[in-house]
Amino acid sequence: MTSPRLGVLALARPTFDVPYAEQIAATAFATLRALDADLIGTPDLLFDAASTEAALEQFDGVELDALLLLQVSFTDSSMTEAIGARYAAPIILWSFPEERTGGRLRLNSFCGINLAAYALINAGSRFGYVHRHADDRGAVTDIEELLASGVGQPPSRRRSPSPSSESARLRAAEVAAQLRGATVGVIGDHPIGFEPCGYDPDELLRVTGIEVERKELADLFGCSRHIDAAELAETRKRATDALGSLDHLDQEALGKSLSLYGGMKALIREGGWSGIATRCWPECFTEYGGAACSPQSMLIDDGTPGTCEADVYGNVTALLLQAVAGEPAFVADIVEMDTEGDTGVLWHCGLAPMHMAPDDGSPTGTIHSNRAKPLLNEFALRPGRVTLARLSQAGNEMALVVGAGTMLDVPLAFSGTAGVIEFDRPAPQVVAAIMREGLEHHYGIVYGDYRTELEALAEYWRIPVIDLDGPLARSTV
Repeated sequence: MTSPRLGVLALARPTFDVPYAEQIAATAFATLRALDADLIGTPDLLFDAASTEAALEQFDGVELDALLLLQVSFTDSSMTEAIGARYAAPIILWSFPEERTGGRLRLNSFCGINLAAYALINAGSRFGYVHRHADDRGAVTDIEELLASGVGQPPSRRRSPSPSSESARLRAAEVAAQLRGATVGVIGDHPIGFEPCGYDPDELLRVTGIEVERKELADLFGCSRHIDAAELAETRKRATDALGSLDHLDQEALGKSLSLYGGMKALIREGGWSGIATRCWPECFTEYGGAACSPQSMLIDDGTPGTCEADVYGNVTALLLQAVAGEPAFVADIVEMDTEGDTGVLWHCGLAPMHMAPDDGSPTGTIHSNRAKPLLNEFALRPGRVTLARLSQAGNEMALVVGAGTMLDVPLAFSGTAGVIEFDRPAPQVVAAIMREGLEHHYGIVYGDYRTELEALAEYWRIPVIDLDGPLARSTV
């Protein structure tokens, strides 16, 4: 019997820990030598479209049974999407768990396959996934099983909302009425390869009654440059009261960061916006000179959700969670999954609202782990029951993602703002739902259990529900 031919590529991004990523790629390739397959490829990291295009030339004229993409660090989905469009062979995504050191998020590999799955599902491409350490021989078994099965994608498990009680329906109608007529501001375009941050303004308006108004980054930077000294001093005092002394930070960059809060507030007042979704990187760092993280945290605590990466549906998710719960919500990535310990890490650079911080004096101000500029909040999310949600357009259909779990009282997993969550069902089921549905990489979090209210809201809007912690699909975790 002829061994299957497997093309192998190692994808990474230079803003993460490149030496560590090189070690992971080399170890993964060593593990793959036990695979009963003809391997074509090298462990060389591919950082951009040009290097990936050059590496793809080795597959020209070769009939591949599958392409194995090592998601060594986070990357956007543009390279994976291009690979899927170029080859008929199915794709296997391999992401790598990451040690929760309390320091820098060195790889962010799982978030990479989350983003890739969204793009592949929307494109109708066949794919499978593996989430294991680079030296785990179980990855070989998983890949062999996927190859033997033809890498078929399990069917979607979207469902109709559960019938709601009269009180829940009334509450849903109240929330829908509160959201109807709201306007979300979006600053700039979402980054390339971040397709989950795209939006359909007509569909959003039809379903939710929420409108979108667009501004450019130049508008934000212009407003921010004209914040007067008194307002800037007031913003700094607010940040210092919450995070302690900021004297150890680059003061010029700190001033730039704090002025972004004033700039965003000016645009919010001008537009009458209920939320703001900003293309925060790289331009806030590279062109303006400061981070938008803590400024957006302040906005969230003000009651006006701020979200990164110009993610409009993420911002609407924060708005609806805030309306349902009556308190601020936080939109974050799932960056790490421990499928044996059944926990995950919800993280974003440093914009969680202070409302979610523990009352122990631990929050501090810090710099962005990849861009090295302030101001970011740093703390572990306080323990307690949480609801997760996402107004989703995965699979090219609007739906409401619903899940729940318990935020644990454990040390900070990664620098910035992060919380370790124990899901209500085993973590492999959560991974399976994310990959099966090709969900977005941003999830809204609010304290309390509001699944009943969210089900009723989905029923009111006549959209299906996706269970984030739903029944286990066939997976390779």
